[in-house]
Amino acid sequence: MKLTFILLLSLTAVISYGQDTTKIEQYCELVAQGRLFSPKVSIDINFGEAREFFSDNRMRDEITGKVKLFNSVTDALNYMGTQGWSLVNAFPISTSSGPQVYHFYFKKLFLKSEVMKNEKN
Repeated sequence: MKLTFILLLSLTAVISYGQDTTKIEQYCELVAQGRLFSPKVSIDINFGEAREFFSDNRMRDEITGKVKLFNSVTDALNYMGTQGWSLVNAFPISTSSGPQVYHFYFKKLFLKSEVMKNEKN
């Protein structure tokens, strides 16, 4: 009985030791654009995935699938903070044909094994 317990304990230690706990930084770009005749903003988040040119990449509600609107840019930044992302850089871009567009870059630590698994899919 003692031998079985010792073998089981040793096996558990070997399995847990083999897990890779290396963390790597991942980045994303958040683009906030004001809406015409509305104080709300729509958000597009680019995680570096492949995108089609004319596709609608705005952030959507996970439950309803509708475009997620934020009360302000600050509301969107607070949302990213609740998701564990840290702000790296921010800058506005003004255009003569429309509202000002804000670009924000964020980073977050992920387990390397988690990132590699997502890249394979």
